[in-house]
Amino acid sequence: MEQLVVVIGLMLVTVLIVGLGGRLHVPWPVLLTLVAAGFAFLPGIPEIEVDPELILPLFLPPLLWALARRASWAMFRDRWRTIVVHSIGLVVVTTAAVAWTAWALVPGIALAGAIAIGAMTAPPDPVAVEAVAEPVGIPRRIVGVLQTEGLFNDAAALVAFQAALAATLAGQSLDYEFELLHFFYSAAVAVLIGLAIGWIGSWLIVRIVDPAGRAGFSLVIPFVVYLLAEEVHVSGVIAVVVAAVQMNSANAEIDAEDRLASTSFWQVAELLVTGVAFGLIGLEFRVVVDAAGPDLWTMVAHGVVIAVVLALVRGIWMVGAWQLISRGSDSAASAPRTAAEAFVMTWCGMRGLVTLALALSLPLDFAARSEAIVIAATVLVMSMIIPGATLPWIVRKLGVADAADAEEREEHELVERARRAALHAIAGRADELPDEAVARVRALYDRLEEESVHDPNQYAEHVEGLKERRRHVLELQRTALDAAQAEVLAARTEKGQDPHVVDRVLERLDRLSTASHTQTFRHH
Repeated sequence: MEQLVVVIGLMLVTVLIVGLGGRLHVPWPVLLTLVAAGFAFLPGIPEIEVDPELILPLFLPPLLWALARRASWAMFRDRWRTIVVHSIGLVVVTTAAVAWTAWALVPGIALAGAIAIGAMTAPPDPVAVEAVAEPVGIPRRIVGVLQTEGLFNDAAALVAFQAALAATLAGQSLDYEFELLHFFYSAAVAVLIGLAIGWIGSWLIVRIVDPAGRAGFSLVIPFVVYLLAEEVHVSGVIAVVVAAVQMNSANAEIDAEDRLASTSFWQVAELLVTGVAFGLIGLEFRVVVDAAGPDLWTMVAHGVVIAVVLALVRGIWMVGAWQLISRGSDSAASAPRTAAEAFVMTWCGMRGLVTLALALSLPLDFAARSEAIVIAATVLVMSMIIPGATLPWIVRKLGVADAADAEEREEHELVERARRAALHAIAGRADELPDEAVARVRALYDRLEEESVHDPNQYAEHVEGLKERRRHVLELQRTALDAAQAEVLAARTEKGQDPHVVDRVLERLDRLSTASHTQTFRHH
């Protein structure tokens, strides 16, 4: 019962901290982690004992799904270099650098054990990036690259961690060639599982009549995908990401009301799950301190050294990526493009849920288990809390947020495409309907960028009492909406098109479509 009270309390504190973080211009996950860590040391606060084997299956699937559903196959095709270079290459190099450092620092640790520490600290957390980086004004192009990196780097890190852990417990050395082949096998099978379940899920969800049932189905399916993949010993991370993108890409049949309801549902679910996850991270600090005992500060010093190594490796890697991009990248979504962007992307190498969860999942007979947990907690503090608290100031000082103006132009261009598609559809039926109906609907799309067009009552005031003409207007408006929505949905598959921009424009049209449906209902 006490643990349930703590979880509910974390949800309540999350909602309050979100508002406070907005007022203080500080990322709310940072505040929540600090508040939870402070509460963990108060007398009377019960310890949360979550089975380490359940931490990743409980929190990772819904959070990955919430992020991946905003991606697209076109985005992955456009950013395949990010996946290869950052999600795999950087994780491997970081794991090696940290493993060597841990092997030199921690007395008596085996090489395989040091590799396990390197693997658990190597991957930046996509949840932390989403929650911390995006609200401070970092351009969507940079956030998108960070999120793409974060969606897949856990897979490489988990394979390395599990292999190193098994070798350590067995007292054997790693078979690197076998593990490399196992990684590619795991990734390939996970992609097939994700595609299959994504296709089946997209077929099923449009046949569930009840909106609450569809929302519940979308919440359950990430766990199904993850557990099925883990059951056959392949990457649950890759399977969840692929299934989410496949379902989102195939669900063109979902209407506007469902898209709006699904977006709202996942915004709330993502907020609460993220809050509980970061709150539990804060509460675990007491466990870390208790496990360290009198050697706490020596272990913290080792963690600081490893955190510095992580930052240096990432910084050197990002500078190298910037130099390669500056010499000729054909992708409009590439990042970093400047030294300032390279610094910001280095500063956004935040570790979070995966790092601490892997540390806590170490078995009791793992050599240097307590030190590994302290190192993970120290890395988390230095890579998430310190950068998260200073990121708004750094972004302003370096002027990185100025690049967001280009993204606003991208959104404006897509709005204009949708408007032209709607007006073209209107022109195609202009001879069939009264001039006044055509003029009214055309004026509606001329004002697509104005918030006032989202209000259904504004339209009703003009046509009240003119039932026949209202029928013509609604009929034409439906035709125009279908054309505009089809144009925006088609843009999702185009190379270089940011799915986040597509979703924002599509949301405008969905709200307009909802207004149209409301008027039709009132008419009947």
